[in-house]
Amino acid sequence: MTARWMMASALASLLCLSASPASAQEHVAGIIADPCSMEQPSERGTVFARDFAQLCQYRAQNAEWMKAGNAARVVFMGDSITEFWGQKDAAFFTNGKLDRGISGQTTSQMLLRFRQDVIELHPQAVHIMAGTNDVAGNTGPATLEQVEGNLASMAELAKAHGIRVILASVPPAAHFPWRPGMQTVPTIQALNRWIKDYAARHGFTYVDYYGAMATPEGGMRAGLAEDGVHPTREGYKVMEPLAEAAIQAVL
Repeated sequence: MTARWMMASALASLLCLSASPASAQEHVAGIIADPCSMEQPSERGTVFARDFAQLCQYRAQNAEWMKAGNAARVVFMGDSITEFWGQKDAAFFTNGKLDRGISGQTTSQMLLRFRQDVIELHPQAVHIMAGTNDVAGNTGPATLEQVEGNLASMAELAKAHGIRVILASVPPAAHFPWRPGMQTVPTIQALNRWIKDYAARHGFTYVDYYGAMATPEGGMRAGLAEDGVHPTREGYKVMEPLAEAAIQAVL
């Protein structure tokens, strides 16, 4: 058996492996009938490549909700702070309030799934709370203007579809455990000033969680967050009357 033949045989085996069904599935791209039916990768970077906006997370729930003929009053669009809200106080998400938060998401991801997870549910109002992960740079660097543009696009899409808009401040955080050393307070404060001003200029309702939860230094008040970022149940209890007041104001 010559060395040249052995190399040729090994190359042929590799080519056969690359054409196997399992490998082919990993590399499926383009327009297909149901991307969510494919096995979802576990590695975060691969998830972004396959489903950047994580549209698969709520697709089935949304379909079931609409098939049952349910009426959505308010959809809460957000990141982990919104997602964990429903986990820590499920009783709050009743009477037509839907939690559509996804942990780790930035405004660019939320904008991509806004049609599926908000507009197509035909709610009376949407509560948008986003920006924490943009400040952290979870999907890469961005300017404040880009983040503001994503928030504005979500609000304007809602308005165009007759959905009333509640824009929430970014909750306080003196640091991000997953981004040690980052200076968070000035950026969060600047973004919140813009959100408040934008809401006022466009007739949207602004809800100020930051003011109710922040220390004078811009961090989260003691007892209101587990890690300085994600609210405890007590933290959500501070937020809930503010959210209800905003809902009453728009509806």
